[in-house]
Amino acid sequence: MARILTGIQSSGRPHLGNILGAIQPAIELSKDPANESFFFIADLHSLTTLKDGQLRHEYVKAIAATWLAFGFDTERNVFWRQSRVQEHTELAWYLNCFTPYPMLANAHSFKDKSERLADVNAGLFTYPVLQAADILLYDANLVPVGKDQKQHLEMSKDIASAVNRQVGSEILVLPESRIDERLMVIPGIDGMKMSKSYNNYIDIFLPEKDLLKVIKKIVSDSTALEDPKKPDTDITFQLYSLIAPDEQTQEMRENYLRGGYGYGHAKKALHELILEKFREPRKIFDYYMSNEEELEKILVAGEEKARAVARKTISRMRQALGFGS
Repeated sequence: MARILTGIQSSGRPHLGNILGAIQPAIELSKDPANESFFFIADLHSLTTLKDGQLRHEYVKAIAATWLAFGFDTERNVFWRQSRVQEHTELAWYLNCFTPYPMLANAHSFKDKSERLADVNAGLFTYPVLQAADILLYDANLVPVGKDQKQHLEMSKDIASAVNRQVGSEILVLPESRIDERLMVIPGIDGMKMSKSYNNYIDIFLPEKDLLKVIKKIVSDSTALEDPKKPDTDITFQLYSLIAPDEQTQEMRENYLRGGYGYGHAKKALHELILEKFREPRKIFDYYMSNEEELEKILVAGEEKARAVARKTISRMRQALGFGS
């Protein structure tokens, strides 16, 4: 059985790109009886950029509600908040003491912001070590990552190898990355990769009117209504084709090529498609956002399961490093 681990930061509400690119593929993996899935909300990681505690609480709720809305089985698998299992931070300290400075200085998460060091806090600098602790704490075999996260996964393996060499035994499992080359890059409303950082995302859980306002902001060219249009270069069509059945996608393609079909028509069709395609997830999401006690029970139960596994790893580390009884 392969143990698969995935974490998602609580730095915002999940958007369409998160759902199509990470959440739904991860849930599909979790349905394989040969897999055991450990999915967590990385709320400690979000502290490097988000200091507002109430806002983080709301984002944690939204992330948990989204995973449940799309059918993640929390009975069969493990689902928890990173901050509620203190072993994450304990292991991170141990691993910090095996992590060379140049490794962290070369990490993308640091280098991308290193030109303005005043904006870099220690948490951001040691971000990859906490990420390594998240993975190694649960003896994960496979970690699905995007190409931009492959470096951090390799760092986790290097740190684990350093620990194992020092103590003379394989007390930490070396994880393998799972990079799906077919993984789609979801365009945002401006054509760049959909991201909370770029504020170009579509939140499918918005009220209907608010959702339509966002969709109407999708960038399009100035081709006249009556003229044929190029579907493959149009953002609205690209988004529509990612979630529509093949026959509906083909119908919209023909509308574009024929002419007499405006971008306003396409955006209205995308809005209707999202409401129809995600009708049930929207309903479940709203239910859990309005029933926090039920959401809390699910998370607490998952945290108990996660803690039981984490304590075994910490016990091995304490013994190996001379901190055991």
